[in-house]
Amino acid sequence: MPEINFALVWFNLYQIGIAFILALPIALNREYLARGAGLRTYPLVSIACCAFMLVAMDIYDSGEAEARVMYGVITGMGFIGGGAIIKESGRTMGTANAAGIWLTGAIGISVAYSRYEVALVLSFIGYLIFQFARFLKRQEED
Repeated sequence: MPEINFALVWFNLYQIGIAFILALPIALNREYLARGAGLRTYPLVSIACCAFMLVAMDIYDSGEAEARVMYGVITGMGFIGGGAIIKESGRTMGTANAAGIWLTGAIGISVAYSRYEVALVLSFIGYLIFQFARFLKRQEED
């Protein structure tokens, strides 16, 4: 049985914790507004993407193999987000949730590569958009 590298365990916990924390503002906004995906979905997407990349970075020596994992994660986030989109009576709903899911995936990948400045900006701007842009959206009359 291989020995556990506790320094690596703490580093991974640290990275995944940051991905979790940076997804929370968006998740709390979505949960508060009861917009489908929320407090469980967004942090799970962010930490899962971070974990996929941390594993790929640890296992593969080549940047090409890591890039393939990243492409797979990005595609998977698009697939999950696509499931959040609903078309009903000529209206399309869930596109913001789909984009938010993709965004939190990008936060997780950014944290895995220790690009905290990118992850922080994504979290901040994503939160601002979800929090304040809804007032600018034209509401259709029923």
